Amino acid sequence: MALAEEKKPVKVFILAGQSNMEGKGKIDPLLNHQIKAPETRDFFAHFHKDGEYIEREDVWINYLKRRGNLTVGYGSPGCIGLELQFGHVMGNHYDEPVLLIKTAWGGKSIGIDFRPPSSGLQSDEAIAESVENMIKRDYNNIIRNEWNKAKKDNPDIKRKEIEEKSSASIEEIRKAKADEYRKQVVDRYGHFYRLMITEIKTTLSEIKTRFPQYDGRGYEIAGFVWFQGWNDMYGRLPGEYAKNMENFIRDVRKELDVPNLPVAIGIMGQNGFKEAKGNMAVVQKAQASMNDVPDFRGKVKAIPTDIYWDKRADEAFPKWRENLEEWVLIGS
Repeated sequence: MALAEEKKPVKVFILAGQSNMEGKGKIDPLLNHQIKAPETRDFFAHFHKDGEYIEREDVWINYLKRRGNLTVGYGSPGCIGLELQFGHVMGNHYDEPVLLIKTAWGGKSIGIDFRPPSSGLQSDEAIAESVENMIKRDYNNIIRNEWNKAKKDNPDIKRKEIEEKSSASIEEIRKAKADEYRKQVVDRYGHFYRLMITEIKTTLSEIKTRFPQYDGRGYEIAGFVWFQGWNDMYGRLPGEYAKNMENFIRDVRKELDVPNLPVAIGIMGQNGFKEAKGNMAVVQKAQASMNDVPDFRGKVKAIPTDIYWDKRADEAFPKWRENLEEWVLIGS
């Protein structure tokens, strides 16, 4: 009698990044319209049956506090992200179950929030600059509040007059807050990198609890998808992106004990049909440069996303406020 075929391990894919990884495609009315519209319904047919969105019992997803079989709703609230189509593609490709672990938070940089351990801290000068910006923020908030109160009695009063009368002082705030703010700045470096790693490891250690259908077959971390970049276009961060991205890949592989973990990078594409310029071009070039790191070849791929820009939505966007009914059916 032949031995029963050994069950293959669950294929695990990690999806990480900022708001473009969170996913902003609205289910209603955008997707609800697209699954029925003659020009798009065939493209989206695999997401639903007779207008009811299906659940993939062979593809599971864990997105922070949300988890279950893959279906719509695992983007930002009321939205979908790339996890939906990615999960369908991987579910169709593999006979064994697929688990997506999604760790994404909007407005986060790789230079600070996702900063990998190997990158260390930024320079003392950069840290001091961040602290000073926080001090100036506090000062400006105090002056703004005093100014708004004063304008109730004297609408024409100038900010300069408020500053001359105010007891608020940048120097006093600096003396009182500099040490506290420096600690906050330092603690922020890599905070979301650490949250990401914790979320991945916790999900895997609790896989049977989070997914009762798991049958003990084991799992294999099969790939990592990174979609991010916007918040690294500012300050000192653009010039650091390439090194931080390289360190990030190496550190994640080490943390997860997968030395040759395949990594796909979605090159930011908010430029659409236009040529990227300035810091956006710098970040895009840094992301694309991962294709040229010698020991990454064959296992790391940076892929342009601007080539998938939607022409119809792009044409409608400039006047979307005037044509809101049309816009919500094609854009989000």
